[in-house]
Amino acid sequence: MRTRFILSHMKQRIQTILEQLNTGLIEREEPIRLALLSALSGEHLLLIGEPGTAKSVLARKLHLAFKDGEYFERLLTKFSVPEELFGPLSIKALENDSYLRLTDRYLPAASIAFIDEIFKANSAILNALLTILNEREFDNGDARVKVPLVSVIAASNELPSDEGLAALYDRFLCRYQVEPVSAQHFSSLLQLQDKPVMLADNQLFTKLELKHIQTQAEKINLPDEVLTFLADLRDFMQQKQIYVSDRRWRKVIKLLKVAAFTNAQSSVSIWDCYLLQHCLWQTPEQRQLIIDWYHTQVGMNGTVNLKTLDKLTLTWEHVLQQDQDSKVQQVDNKNRLLFINRQGEISTDKITQVKRTRDGDPLYLAPPDQEDRSNNSLGYTPEELKHQFFDDRYQQTHINGQWVHFNQYIADPENCYIEEYTNEPCMMAKKHSIAFIEGRLKETGNLAEDIVQLQQNLHQQHATLEQVIGQHLWLLDDFAKLASSSLNKAIAQTETLLSRLQAVMNSYQQLPRL
Repeated sequence: MRTRFILSHMKQRIQTILEQLNTGLIEREEPIRLALLSALSGEHLLLIGEPGTAKSVLARKLHLAFKDGEYFERLLTKFSVPEELFGPLSIKALENDSYLRLTDRYLPAASIAFIDEIFKANSAILNALLTILNEREFDNGDARVKVPLVSVIAASNELPSDEGLAALYDRFLCRYQVEPVSAQHFSSLLQLQDKPVMLADNQLFTKLELKHIQTQAEKINLPDEVLTFLADLRDFMQQKQIYVSDRRWRKVIKLLKVAAFTNAQSSVSIWDCYLLQHCLWQTPEQRQLIIDWYHTQVGMNGTVNLKTLDKLTLTWEHVLQQDQDSKVQQVDNKNRLLFINRQGEISTDKITQVKRTRDGDPLYLAPPDQEDRSNNSLGYTPEELKHQFFDDRYQQTHINGQWVHFNQYIADPENCYIEEYTNEPCMMAKKHSIAFIEGRLKETGNLAEDIVQLQQNLHQQHATLEQVIGQHLWLLDDFAKLASSSLNKAIAQTETLLSRLQAVMNSYQQLPRL
């Protein structure tokens, strides 16, 4: 009970901080939340947008939420030198052959920093900046020292085009594109008055509290449905050829756990994963792809989800079609196979021999001494046979040392041109055993139970939706409406699946039985 009270108190405290940080700003609630969550997670935020969209204001306000440490701000240009970020060299140290920087009031001494045009960082700045961002360490002289950095908010008008900046880009777990204030709130912008952030000293976060939050967040449960969700999301990102490093996936888990812990949850939920839209894109346009995919996945339940159930239902529809189309060859009362001959009559003969004709004339084979008796499969009419192989006067030909008359030749069945015709099997719908049909009904019934179970879970999620995410710290208020819409669509999909599967089961009931 005490732990729950402490978490609830922390959540209320963070809610108050968010409300105060948002004072004097319009349409900046989402990046404010993202900035604070990044800081509590020990991560950094990159803001993409045109000048004059309050990017630096976000960073200055974020600093007001922390009790300890300095604030540092700098605009980089292509001419920037390390001294602008890390401090000037100590003249006194140089006199003693020591290469030390005076870091007070510079980035190595700051807890919250804002670096504008971050991708203007040149090679002289880049390596030291990467070490500070990732390891929270700075090489000063011959010593590597820890820095008190909590979080950096960086800004840029554009994404990096130089491959050498890819590592720096990857250091910013959270990314957000800042747009100008919309037309809907433009008049409010024109009348906006600056308001100070009013936070009591005991509401500010200390370094000790930050460490406590991150340590306790590591204990937050990561349920099977979230692990499955993340695995499916990784597959989706790979299909879309959006690269996400292994390091970024690890950091994503840390962020989700901090979000869940500070929101007084005992485990990460599918709803928390909505935050991933800010962590995985490489270009701003890809964010919408992730959002759209997310809404198709709402309603997951471990390894059983709508996508899987739809595939299984489709498989059963195909199996049913195969079972319905399965046929066997008919037999007569003596168990002999039946065939259909060329005349459409039922027969026990697999092969039918038919005398070939041409234009109504019967066809014959040439005498046996001919290499090709069939005349290239054309055969010979009586007139062709007589003209080519029999003498005109006696109408005879010499075969095997004997004279054979024409009439005698064509009367011999061996000389007729016979065509063999393979009759079609006489097929009938296959009759299935009762055990076979009952087995099919049992398997499809098990699938129907899985669909019903998922449907019940969806209804339960919908019933508790407002309670679960209505006061979520890190999700906007209108997310509940989006989630509700997605759940309703998922519920409708389960109804469709059940209807399709019931049709399959009904069809199995009607299959011919032995």
